[in-house]
Amino acid sequence: MESAMDIWVDADACPVKIKDLLYRVAVRTKIPVTLVANQRLRVPGSPFIKTLVVEAGFDIADNEILKLMKPDDLVITNDIPLAAQVIEKGGSALNPRGDFYTPESIRSSLYVRDLKETLRSSGIETQGPRPMAPKDSQNFANAIHKFLSSRE
Repeated sequence: MESAMDIWVDADACPVKIKDLLYRVAVRTKIPVTLVANQRLRVPGSPFIKTLVVEAGFDIADNEILKLMKPDDLVITNDIPLAAQVIEKGGSALNPRGDFYTPESIRSSLYVRDLKETLRSSGIETQGPRPMAPKDSQNFANAIHKFLSSRE
């Protein structure tokens, strides 16, 4: 039996604390969580937690997630272009800091990302993302709980 919703994780860049939280979510809710990465991952034994190892390379994990996800699935990612494609396909995208990408916010996020990429390619240094803080993990936990509760 296929579940109504799956959770996909762009796992190569996903913080350990967020993965640990997602393992607990999978077991508690019985919603399948699949971590897609270009290397083997150690995950708890559960019928609701799977890994999918893909080749290393630009956008290979992203493309695999997009190929396998269904509308209404949830994708956990920091990758803004992936999030835009997930939304376009009818899914939901949440970053590890607990912020949902929306059709409205994704345009500005893509613009800022592209602007920073242009600045970097012209030799201007830009700051990377700030380190994850405990507050970020709590925001993520609250966001996923609220999202899953609204779907019951």
